[in-house]
Amino acid sequence: MLGSTHGTFTTDLRARVVACGEAPPVVVHGVTVAPGDLDVSGRPLHAPVPDLDRFFRPESVAVVGASDTEGRPNTGITRQLLAWAERVGARLVPVHPTRTSVFGIDCVPSVGALTEPVDLAVLLVADPLPVIEELAETKVKFAVAFASGFAETGEAGAAAQERLAAAVRRSGLRLLGPNTNLNAFERFRDDLEGPAVALITQSGHQGRPVFTLQELGVRLSHWAPTGNEADLETADFLSYFAGRPEVGAIACYVEGLKDGRSFLLAADRAARQGVPVVAVKVGRTETGARTAASHTGKLTGADRVVDAAMRQYGVIRVDGLDQLQDTSALLARARKPLADGVVVYSISGGTGAHFADLATAAGLELPTLHQAKQDELHQWIPEYLNVANPVDNGGHPVGDWRGRKIIDAILADPSVGVLICPITGPFPPMSDKLAQDLVDAAEATDKLVCVVWGSPVGTEEAYRTTLLGSSRVATFRTFANCIGAVKAYLDHHRFTAAYRSPFDEAPRTPSPSLRKAQALVRPGRRLSEHAAKQLLRAYGIRVPREQLVTSAAAAVRAAGLVGYPVVMKASGAQLAHKTELGLVKVGLTSASQVRDTYRELTDIARFEEIDLDGILVCQMVGRGVEMVVGVTHDELFGPTVTVGLGGVLVEVLNDTAVRVPPFGEREARSMLHELRGRALLDGVRGAPPADVDALVEVVLRVQRMALELDGDLAELDINPLMVLPRGQGAVALDALAVCR
Repeated sequence: MLGSTHGTFTTDLRARVVACGEAPPVVVHGVTVAPGDLDVSGRPLHAPVPDLDRFFRPESVAVVGASDTEGRPNTGITRQLLAWAERVGARLVPVHPTRTSVFGIDCVPSVGALTEPVDLAVLLVADPLPVIEELAETKVKFAVAFASGFAETGEAGAAAQERLAAAVRRSGLRLLGPNTNLNAFERFRDDLEGPAVALITQSGHQGRPVFTLQELGVRLSHWAPTGNEADLETADFLSYFAGRPEVGAIACYVEGLKDGRSFLLAADRAARQGVPVVAVKVGRTETGARTAASHTGKLTGADRVVDAAMRQYGVIRVDGLDQLQDTSALLARARKPLADGVVVYSISGGTGAHFADLATAAGLELPTLHQAKQDELHQWIPEYLNVANPVDNGGHPVGDWRGRKIIDAILADPSVGVLICPITGPFPPMSDKLAQDLVDAAEATDKLVCVVWGSPVGTEEAYRTTLLGSSRVATFRTFANCIGAVKAYLDHHRFTAAYRSPFDEAPRTPSPSLRKAQALVRPGRRLSEHAAKQLLRAYGIRVPREQLVTSAAAAVRAAGLVGYPVVMKASGAQLAHKTELGLVKVGLTSASQVRDTYRELTDIARFEEIDLDGILVCQMVGRGVEMVVGVTHDELFGPTVTVGLGGVLVEVLNDTAVRVPPFGEREARSMLHELRGRALLDGVRGAPPADVDALVEVVLRVQRMALELDGDLAELDINPLMVLPRGQGAVALDALAVCR
């Protein structure tokens, strides 16, 4: 897989790209990828989509290790598979070396003895490896391995899993598991209509809350329990589900991503299709990350990078399983919003104000209704009650014909896209009438109607029958879940309406800068500041006028050429933090100062036993906003680009934003808007606005460098990047680079 050979693969391919001018075809997940579908670092630009139709609806199923002996675990599994095969119209063939039949069906002694084509083999054996090797000769398309004891158990298990994965690659079949379960073969309700939720989980029990949405009237179409993902992974099912016409949303429980790039390609496919993806991703804390690794044997990745990458591709990340079920259900069923405005409608001023506070704090837009609309509402609502938004009807109008009139009038406002009615508790018959009016109004509009049923009991007729019986009303049990789901709904549709795939903009061929940069790379070494700045120059990133000198006399000559005042710095591959050692001097205005400073810097370096490649004599750059732009290598996603407030502030405030290349100008500007200190770039306390366009250009050039030197560049740190006043550009005052 790409994740395990990423560095070697891209380095070798890039060498061939530079030498030959184009990339050769490669095979990714069994799919041949043409040169035009590879980026400049040799990685695919489109998700390979496995044809999983025969997995979910096979014509024939072989059950290896089938049993009908009561009390044995395999017997219960065989019985469930028999029922599932009957539902999907598949022939089931039991495979057992010593039995002639299982549940009255004739057995074959081994997979080698199968006399008919088989779409799916279910392996009820402790060691699936020998069976996979046998299956290679039978042309079986898919297999499922339930056995545990692989990567989730540690080093020995991981080695066993790699042997299994290698056998799968040789066989040509696709494997689900190991360490998976029967969730793919559950009984799904077939009496529900409308767009469905497709479910992907790495832990079967964590999918139960979403599965039980069927009992609330929400359709579920598929469940993929991916287990340890020796072969088929979350990304494969995500790509497949994104193209299924019945799928309205994809819900995921992810403990660890096997390959970050594959996941982003799959998320990109979903974003292109407009299919929302909602995910719980374990690993926000160190404890969660360790637990996830022990459960599935996969990298969890730096959570900050995971979070940014998901946002970048429109994946809606939630924290709890209750949020997963509520948000995915809403996104699957709700129609495209006609407006972004949210109106809160209640029979209690306190309830409305409380909900409105929470909704506004979460970023929902609660527009003030126009005066004409308020006057209309006051036909049915007493004048002393507020109807500007939130709308408080006082209670009594709900009980008669006025209740429906109020709801219809709110929904008719063109600024309103969502109506939310929090009902904090049952109070029949008033609450029954309110629930029915909301359901009837929802059936007559294309706008979203949400209800929060606050009763902890949940057995009330208005809730169980009226609200849950409606496919048009989205019903929640908590304020927080309702607000989170509505925000995700509006954000998703804004995102997809403006979405342009970053992979469409990714460079396919190397820039002229790459050849220059490769000559500067020193494998396994840190570059000196002077060498790191040469790397920046190769990519057109501006650095100060400067010269590297090795004598006091040369320093004086260099200062004259650079122009006083000057900055002098020690330059050496060992130096990461020069200021703390006194190896940076600024504002030197005379030859004597330059001469003395040269001696001082070299003396300090000698005392500290630091090898120098020389002393830099640099141009003094005017005042601006100090920023940091950098590259790091993430174990899951490869190169990542960071931008934030620079100088000492980067360590004190850690005010940074991160993205995974490729990305375009719009995403680079979005990074700046995430910064808490963004106002500094606009000019504060009389300071002029900074040259944001120049900063964005540096970010884009750095990400091009990250893509082209992926495999060669482990880390790049431009700090500070001085962003000068508007129109004057940005200058990299210092740089650190570490080669892989």
